[in-house]
Amino acid sequence: MKAALTSLALMLALPACAQSKPAANDADPALWVVKDADTTIYLFGTVHVLKPGLSWFDEAVKTAFDKSDQLVLEMVQPDQATMQQIVLKNGIITSGPSLTEQLPADKRGAYLKAVTDAGLPPQAFDRMKPWLAGVTLSLMPIQKLGYDPKNGPETVLADAAKAASKPVAGLETAEQQIGYFNGLSQKAQIDFLTSTVDDLPKAGEEMAEMVDEWAKGDPDALAKTMNESLKDSPEVAKTLLTDRNARWATWIKERMAKPGTIFIAVGAGHLAGSDSVQAQLAKQGIKAQRIAY
Repeated sequence: MKAALTSLALMLALPACAQSKPAANDADPALWVVKDADTTIYLFGTVHVLKPGLSWFDEAVKTAFDKSDQLVLEMVQPDQATMQQIVLKNGIITSGPSLTEQLPADKRGAYLKAVTDAGLPPQAFDRMKPWLAGVTLSLMPIQKLGYDPKNGPETVLADAAKAASKPVAGLETAEQQIGYFNGLSQKAQIDFLTSTVDDLPKAGEEMAEMVDEWAKGDPDALAKTMNESLKDSPEVAKTLLTDRNARWATWIKERMAKPGTIFIAVGAGHLAGSDSVQAQLAKQGIKAQRIAY
């Protein structure tokens, strides 16, 4: 489940749950900066889906954003119709064994229970590839609890950039992000799905823990919570975390050659742990400084 929750859940753009807006709670997520004589790049970790009412876009985060000439996200979200086309093209199969038939016999019962507990017929995901079923199942319980991409930092930051006429760019495209999942081996996809099913009863608890650690600005705890489960699947960890962090660090190094101020916002798991973007930057001789606030 943690692997699914720290995945690219935002890109699926599933329907949002209607929520009343509670009083704001203060959050102080971690923020870093990389700079030289004429270039400043802020690094901000996000949680892709949040409940309403969490106040984080203020203090040092807002100051850094306001100083920036450009916002850079993991990807620029396409419209929902385009996104769904990309997902359908890469996540649906029209022939061959059903998803249920692809699962190990001892895992089918729990999977079918998870699907029917979500209020869907048993065969609802049978033409999905395992990765898509895993991500979809991981989102359903947390959305019922009120977590919504519309409250996530990516949406808030993109809206603020538009209002301030700041350009927005992506480190990756939607096709690339979907392609990372679609390129996983069949075994890795099955493991991803069955692990998600096994942990569904703890989805709310695990999500609340991650958001709390993010809000407190505790990247060490966040790394343990968000990235620990990826160790069970080296292929998933390499594809979704380590390789991408290395590419992003290279992008940052190259961007440092040009003047300007950039605000980069990526999933918080990418800025935590031994394989973080900051660690990859350090390998290239670039130090990321934590901003105290």
